[in-house]
Amino acid sequence: MKPQDVIQGKGNVWVFGYGSLVWKPDFKYKRSKVGFIEGYKRRFWHGDDFYRGDKEKACTWGVAYEVAGSQVDECLQYLDMREAVGGGYALELVEFTAREEEKVQKDNTTNNNNINKLLALVYIATEDNPIYLGPAPDGEIAAQIVHCRGATGLNMEYLLRLAEFMRHCCPDVDDDHLFSIEAAALALVLRTTLE
Repeated sequence: MKPQDVIQGKGNVWVFGYGSLVWKPDFKYKRSKVGFIEGYKRRFWHGDDFYRGDKEKACTWGVAYEVAGSQVDECLQYLDMREAVGGGYALELVEFTAREEEKVQKDNTTNNNNINKLLALVYIATEDNPIYLGPAPDGEIAAQIVHCRGATGLNMEYLLRLAEFMRHCCPDVDDDHLFSIEAAALALVLRTTLE
């Protein structure tokens, strides 16, 4: 099944967010669930001033929002502008697993005995995107985040809110990449403040 097949059905649609959508969806939705998608890892390798994922064998935690049929068009127009046109992301259809149904281990692996999964749309950054930066040391990524501000706010706010979401909603999940960048960014801010 492709994203267009889900959209054309015009029933309720689930949209998965793993970045700023976890705290600021900016669209109407019926309900939300915390959970994950498998086969992807959140990475800060997207070089735009607005936002920042990549496909890998792992799971990415976030929030899936159920958007009612009457609001699907409005929601997807908004997200297409925000993520696809403005941010260079591609729309994909993924299997989402809600946290309530899943036991998570410390190493970010899961037991896959769930029967309560659903399909969700997700916007994913791709390597063929002209603003894709690729891997970099955590310190370099942190420095870019600390010093950059986009039209939607400080990149540091994005980083801190995402780390806060993970600690609050997914306390058993160790997102090494996220927390390492957060630590490097906070250390850089502290050094800058003390100078």
